[in-house]
Order: sequence, then C-alpha cells, then structure tokens
Amino acid sequence: MSDLKLRPEISFAQTFLCSAFAACFAELFCEWVLQLCTIPLDTAKVRLQLQKKTASGDGVSVSKYRGLMGTVVTIAREEGLWALWNGVIAGLHRQCIYGGLRIGLYDPVKTFLVGSDFVGDIPLYQKIFAALLTGAIAIVVANPTDLVKVRLQAEGKLPSGVPRRYYGALDAYCTIVRQEGLGALWTGLGPNIARNAIVNAAELASYDQVKETILKIPGFTDNIFTHILAGLGAGLFAVCIGSPIDVVKSRMMGDSAYKNTVDCFIKTLKYEIVPFFTDLLACIILYERQLAFFQ
Repeated sequence: MSDLKLRPEISFAQTFLCSAFAACFAELFCEWVLQLCTIPLDTAKVRLQLQKKTASGDGVSVSKYRGLMGTVVTIAREEGLWALWNGVIAGLHRQCIYGGLRIGLYDPVKTFLVGSDFVGDIPLYQKIFAALLTGAIAIVVANPTDLVKVRLQAEGKLPSGVPRRYYGALDAYCTIVRQEGLGALWTGLGPNIARNAIVNAAELASYDQVKETILKIPGFTDNIFTHILAGLGAGLFAVCIGSPIDVVKSRMMGDSAYKNTVDCFIKTLKYEIVPFFTDLLACIILYERQLAFFQ
C-alpha cells in the first residue's frame, strides 16, 4: 500500500502547527494527567549527565545523585519541589520550534526524496535520510531554546548569598547574549545536531517502519494501540542510539570545562563511562510519550 497516495493532503503550515501544539501538550499532559512528569525526569536526566564524582573524606569517589528517582527526590528535598520544573518554559519553546519543524518537515522531505509520483512503500533508507535531514534542520533553529533549558535545569542549590545566573527563560536568553554574545546561543550545536539528527532518524524512521509492519499483521488497524506499540519500539531504539550523544550535548551546554565536542566525549568515556547510560529510563519515557501521542 502506498505511503503517499492514500493520505489526505495536509499543508506544511497545518502539520507544523499541529506538531508544535502536540509537542507542548504532551510535555504538560504527560506530567500532570498521566503522572509521567517528563519535565522533572528531564531535569533529573540533565543533573545525572552533568554530575562529576567528588572525593569524600576517606578518599572514596562519591556521587551526589544516585539513579533517576533518587535524583528527583534529592532535588525536591534540597531545592524544593518546583525546582524539578526548572526550564519548563524553555522546554516548551523548544518543543514548539523543534517538534513542529522535525515532524512538519518529515513528510514533505520524504516525498521530495522519492518524488511526488512515487507509488508503493517508501524504502527504509529514504525514511532514515529524511528524518536525519529534518532533525538536523530543526535543531539548528531550536538550539538556543535547548541551551537555555539545559542551563536552567543544571543550576542546582546555590550557597547562601550567591545570586542565580538566570531568573527565568527570557532573562537567560538576554543574559547569554549580553555576556557571551549572540553566537553563544548555538553553543554545543555540533553534538546537538548529531544527537537530534540520529535520534530523529531512529524515532521517526523506526516508528514509521514498526507501524507499517504492525499494520500488515492480521487484526491490527491504524488506531491508538498500534501507535503506542510503534512509539514504544521507536522510543527504545532511539534512546539506545542517542543516549551517549545526549550526554555529550548536555555537558557541552552546561559545562564550559571542555575544549570541544571530541574532548568532552573522550573525557567522559575515559573517566565516567556510567553517565553515558544514566538517563535510559528517562529518555525512553520522554521519547515514547512524544511519539505515541502525536504521530
């Protein structure tokens, strides 16, 4: 059955608006209604990715945060419950721009690659290439929102008398431009492009392929159950591929101690291999809830 011919015509503007709204809606809907709390999980994920072991009194290396739920509890206890929602505004900015572009562009790019007259199932490699392109394009535009989100989430409890670096998302945008220059908003763009292009390809192409495979099984129809199954499979596949790159991206954005992307990757791999996979549970939930709810 054709991927292209049987679909109703939807304009790019309609797809973008629907995708952007769905991305933001999922960000809050899954937090409050489904109690998945994606923003708190994302905050915990960033803290786990950025933390470095410190030496205790007896010389043993210790970590402040231990595990996903342990990190959530520690943040709530030390900084207050609302600290788990640090970066939520920048996160919604990111979801609107990145979510809208990556999904809104996917079908037009896919159609462009195979040609508007194509009939039949689109080859998997074309789906992967289309998703790589749309993920890269979307994150180039959305990188400033990602940077601000990570920096707000990374700022933990400060000593008494020490002022916060940023007082909200808009203040963070302005402060970064004023103190570091406009180009600083694209800090970490390299690993961010790599991470989002690869994850987007893993998400959308695998989602497309898994759903197409499921629909060929007798008894399955194009309904919410099929979407959830496809989303679960795509989310698991995406996080296994994207987790190490996501750690490097977060560290480049939240820590200025690294010279470049390669330096960050080598140092993390050499000294702290565990952080590469500390966010698996959070990422699986974050990716699956986006795919299952608005694809």
